[in-house]
Amino acid sequence: MIAAAALTREFGGRTAVDAVTFEVRAGEILALLGPNGAGKTTTMRMLAGLIAPTRGSVALAGVPLTRSTGAALRARIGFLTESPGLWDRLTVRENLRVYARIFGIADGESRIDRALRQFELADHASDRAAELSKGMRQKVAIARALLHDPTILLLDEPTSGLDPAIARSVRHLLEERRAAGCAVLVSTHNLDEAERLADRVAVLQQRLLAIDAPAALRRRLTTGRLLVRVLGDPSTYVAALGPERAHVDRGCLTIQLRHGEEETPGVIAALVAAGAQITEVRPEMPALEDVYLRLVKP
Repeated sequence: MIAAAALTREFGGRTAVDAVTFEVRAGEILALLGPNGAGKTTTMRMLAGLIAPTRGSVALAGVPLTRSTGAALRARIGFLTESPGLWDRLTVRENLRVYARIFGIADGESRIDRALRQFELADHASDRAAELSKGMRQKVAIARALLHDPTILLLDEPTSGLDPAIARSVRHLLEERRAAGCAVLVSTHNLDEAERLADRVAVLQQRLLAIDAPAALRRRLTTGRLLVRVLGDPSTYVAALGPERAHVDRGCLTIQLRHGEEETPGVIAALVAAGAQITEVRPEMPALEDVYLRLVKP
């Protein structure tokens, strides 16, 4: 649905995005991670057709994004920019009404009413945008981006400034859009949110450093250790495995393995034979944060 091929953008002598290639499939959420200045916003602006790449190309739903196709393709995109960009002198309803007219939405008022209810904005429909808090402005901007039922969503920090309840409702909304077949690209600094929400994660730092499912990225830094929880004192069972490969860490048996899956059954059998009552067995896996920091470290 979204395809970036060797996407590059230069500003003067500085390369903001360097030969980035990836796809976002229909019915998929891809989280774009990276430090400040990594090129995330620039990448999203190129995908939305707001700025042209210096080199490389963008295709949306199989159609190359060019000057001649840009207007038609942008009508299929819901784009949330880094700053809400509302018209401050207009009310919430008027902001949404202008956008509905731009996209030629026939049932604009009913969609606006639905959006106001969905984002708990009905009581603020007559408030001017300039009077809104940061979180309220963000909600209006998200409602505006979704108003025309786009099939492609490009969202730059969508839950920034939102309280936990509304942030959760936005995540549920994105999950619904994914289930409806939308292609969703979300730029975020919230690693926990990315791991829970995204099908895949892309780590960007001018160049694309990695792209994969969160669990697959975490497996790249697997320690080769097996964590086993038992009833009673775990140190009782260190001798059954040998102190050179097993020790107790934070109430858990930690066993070093060279070949995790192949050796695990034998380890469990040895513990059971020694009388251990096992309550949990799992490989030690790093957090997504650890993987991210390893990838972007200088």
